[in-house]
Amino acid sequence: MSLRSLDLEALKAVPLTREPFEYFVVPGFVRPEARAQINADYPKISDGGSFPVAQLSYGPAFREFLDDLMSEEFRDAFEEKFDLDLAGRPTTITVRGQCSPRDGRIHTDTKSKIITILIYMNAGWEHPGGRLRLLKSADNLDDAIMEVPPTEGTLLAFKRADNSWHGHQPFAGERRVIQFNWVTSEGDRRLAMLRHHVSAPFKRLIAAMRPNAA
Repeated sequence: MSLRSLDLEALKAVPLTREPFEYFVVPGFVRPEARAQINADYPKISDGGSFPVAQLSYGPAFREFLDDLMSEEFRDAFEEKFDLDLAGRPTTITVRGQCSPRDGRIHTDTKSKIITILIYMNAGWEHPGGRLRLLKSADNLDDAIMEVPPTEGTLLAFKRADNSWHGHQPFAGERRVIQFNWVTSEGDRRLAMLRHHVSAPFKRLIAAMRPNAA
């Protein structure tokens, strides 16, 4: 089966880097002919933070894109790339539309995440901030393995590890990112979604209370 929006052949052709942790990057993973429609139907997000897709409204092209991410073909490609059995593993999808100056601090993902996939959808990127860096250490943003600008159609994926450090220089403004994860259990999936469901309204409340919120 050929997925309408995704270039799985490009994903399969890119080598997996194994040290200091497992990752790969696929520029142009979202097919050029699908990007404009997906961006036109992208959820309207005016606040910072990650939002579960269940909280958002979006158009049919974005829905088809999500269906492609949830397909067996997509999962099979990642099982082959990382040599993992992901059958039956729950998934989470969250969406970002805005970046705040507080975002991008160095971290590893929670241990409940098995694979993290980031798909960027900004049409272009000239700003020095907001470019995700895979890092060699927990305390130095300049000690980078590589830097990935969040340009339209780019996919970054890595296997979560205790040393899978990543972060970016500060940026404030529109930064479109879809995050897809396989997680260890249904309980972990529910906990992650509950955390996002609780945090998103709280962030909106804080934003509304700021003096310049209007």
